[in-house]
Amino acid sequence: MERLNPRARSDPYGTRINRTQSPLRAGSVPYLSIMLGSLLPVLLIADVMPLVPPLGFLMLIAWRLVRPGLLPLWAGAPLGAFDDLVSGQPFGSGIMLFSFAMIALEMIEARFPWRGFWQDWFTAGLCATIYWLAALFVSGARVTPEMLAVSLPQALLSVLLYPILARMVASLDRFRLARARRIE
Repeated sequence: MERLNPRARSDPYGTRINRTQSPLRAGSVPYLSIMLGSLLPVLLIADVMPLVPPLGFLMLIAWRLVRPGLLPLWAGAPLGAFDDLVSGQPFGSGIMLFSFAMIALEMIEARFPWRGFWQDWFTAGLCATIYWLAALFVSGARVTPEMLAVSLPQALLSVLLYPILARMVASLDRFRLARARRIE
């Protein structure tokens, strides 16, 4: 083996065996990325009208669609609470909307276990649009046609952003499961 590829083994027992991923990293990366997604719109721009889509919700949807069994069903409640605390929405709206989205995605997963990318994009776009409308109505502001027209680019950007977020979640998942520690 050493004659074919001298870098295949750098020690007598091999560097690729006896390794496993870090349990801390494997358990925390999805939650931290969703929480960072909730923080990002607040840190980027502070304006009267939100221009950046709800990245925390979109990250939740992307994690749920890319890795279906990873997040438990109840994970929408604490992540929605964090999003409520950071985003300024009335407390409870994110909890309710994140939880409803997790339940809806669980029902879709049970009904259609084998899906393709286009179905996932359609599902994510539908969830993002429903979330956008529900958050608009729950926010307490008077919903006028002008407000809908002004915030429509946010909904369109939410739908168009899913492929990028799905790719980002896939790379975060590879990082999450990379071999990091030695098994004793």
